[in-house]
Amino acid sequence: MTSYPHMLRPLELGFTTLKNRVLMGSMHTNLEERGDWNRVAAFYAARARGGAGLIVTGGMAPNAEGGVFPGASGLFSDEDIAHHRVITDRVHDEGGKIAMQILHAGRYAYGPDCVAPSAIKSPISPFQPTELDEAGIEKQIADIATAAARAREAGYDGVEVMGSEGYFLNQFLVTHTNRREDRWGGSYENRMRLPVEVMKRVRAAVGEDFIVIFRLSMIDLVPNGSTHDEVVQLAQAIEAAGANILNTGIGWHEARVPTIATSVPRAGFAWVTKKLMGKVGIPVITSNRINTPEVAEQLLAEGCADMVSLARPFLADPDFVSKAEAGRADLIAPCIACNQACLDHTFQGKVSSCLVNPRAGHETELVIAPAESARRIAVVGAGPAGLSCAITAAQRGHAVTLFDQADEIGGQLNMARKVPGKEEFDGLVDWFAAMVKEAGVTLQLGTRADAGALSGFDAVVVATGVLPRDPQIPGQDHPKVLSYVDVLRGDAEVGRRVAVVGAGGIGFDVSEFLVTGKSPTVDLPEWLREWGVTDPDKARSGLAPDGPQPEAPLREVVLLQRKAEKVGKRLGKTTGWIHRAALMLKGVQMKAGVSYERIDDAGLHITRDGKPELIACDTVVLCAGQESEPSAATSTGRQRGSCSELP
Repeated sequence: MTSYPHMLRPLELGFTTLKNRVLMGSMHTNLEERGDWNRVAAFYAARARGGAGLIVTGGMAPNAEGGVFPGASGLFSDEDIAHHRVITDRVHDEGGKIAMQILHAGRYAYGPDCVAPSAIKSPISPFQPTELDEAGIEKQIADIATAAARAREAGYDGVEVMGSEGYFLNQFLVTHTNRREDRWGGSYENRMRLPVEVMKRVRAAVGEDFIVIFRLSMIDLVPNGSTHDEVVQLAQAIEAAGANILNTGIGWHEARVPTIATSVPRAGFAWVTKKLMGKVGIPVITSNRINTPEVAEQLLAEGCADMVSLARPFLADPDFVSKAEAGRADLIAPCIACNQACLDHTFQGKVSSCLVNPRAGHETELVIAPAESARRIAVVGAGPAGLSCAITAAQRGHAVTLFDQADEIGGQLNMARKVPGKEEFDGLVDWFAAMVKEAGVTLQLGTRADAGALSGFDAVVVATGVLPRDPQIPGQDHPKVLSYVDVLRGDAEVGRRVAVVGAGGIGFDVSEFLVTGKSPTVDLPEWLREWGVTDPDKARSGLAPDGPQPEAPLREVVLLQRKAEKVGKRLGKTTGWIHRAALMLKGVQMKAGVSYERIDDAGLHITRDGKPELIACDTVVLCAGQESEPSAATSTGRQRGSCSELP
């Protein structure tokens, strides 16, 4: 008897059957643009082998003007079709099914040739789009239908038409971006004409025995977005036009509400998808922040959807489904929704990967093979680096002993997991513990790895982590001064008024810790209030009329940095705005370009813009960066190195 009967139940589509209810959602990886089709095929084949019921590729452009950036991949020629056949053949060889997403970016296209319903520039692009005329609209429809036909020729089992997240088709739906007065604008019936016509033409181009998914924006989260009644009206029209499945899109990319970051509650928008259930006769997929089989099973059992979409969790672990099916969910590498190696890489033009699973996107390059000969390896430091090294070395056949002075594994993850909004780190530490046990690593906790402890090993890997950097501020030995370590470990009392020195990732995390009581990430109604999200039945686009309503902050916090640049500028490209916005909602003051003069009974004395200033405070918390921690292992005379150097 499976633990996940709803998740693992097949989904019958009439002409074909999906083996389970798990969709690997679309993610742009920048792999196709590299032109190494064996590498692309290996990426998708690994997810098919891991049990995904249906895979959806990253967005493929239907034409040059619709690409998310100049040179974006698409099926424009017979050569392109042959390249994609390499992917589909490999997926089919692994027993999987795969659909190609057709993504027209509209005004989100990062190039001067972008087109849109109206010439309204996006806030996330410097390019003003060209307003399409009647002939231009017909060209876009025809190109999307042609892309679908080519996908079938390339061996895909289906296509997903991207109609959400503020892309081209979504832009026609709302007055926020569609100011037209012809038959493609004005009334909602006119504004929905384009996506419905696209669906009709796609279905005609591919025939009846081909999966066609429409990605529908269930809640726009931008001003003047769709009402829920309009969403239902469109869903029913899309079904009538020939769609087999409706997939959930949540929020436009320009929305000022986070939708997939770590701080978003698990399955935080499944309630929106559930509102559509029973109003259409085709399967409905729910998405966003579903990262465990338990969450997926619960959503399906409660009738929130017919299928679940997991995107980044398949980066973290391609074997997500097969491990769940085998009763080893504890071994599923968890997606922590950090965005750092996936979305941030994508927007930087790099290949998307995963902090938890660096092999993601690099399956043909980073091959974990059996060792030439087994050796006795000591790894010093049971933080994430040491844990990853120890597990990998043991999987390769080495006898590994992992040392740490602490009484628990995890290193600084054990501080990070105390920050509100980072509850996913709990699961990451649990996964490391399960993997250490599974790999057969010998743990020596509460042990200092001195020369005696390390004698007899063939190699020693030092992964002793970091220590807080000394900011060298006069008076930093004052009793009111604490390190972030003292604060996050709960070793010291923090006053009502706090100055945080250093506005990097740690400074932001500590500030969040200091102003937040109960984490809204584990309280969905509170999280929705904090970000101003409401039922789209009550307010157009799901934006609460009164705006965000966060809980009152626990403390008054001033966050400071030496660099004369926007505070938080160097945070993650796709998540930095969330951290800044969250602290601003809690009244945190942010000051840049400061010089730290001294700390005394009055507080923290700084100079800014050439003028002296006093930050009156009860506590000063030092978050001035980190530096490598020296280790006793450096003087043992034993061989040292990184895990990648092990033969």
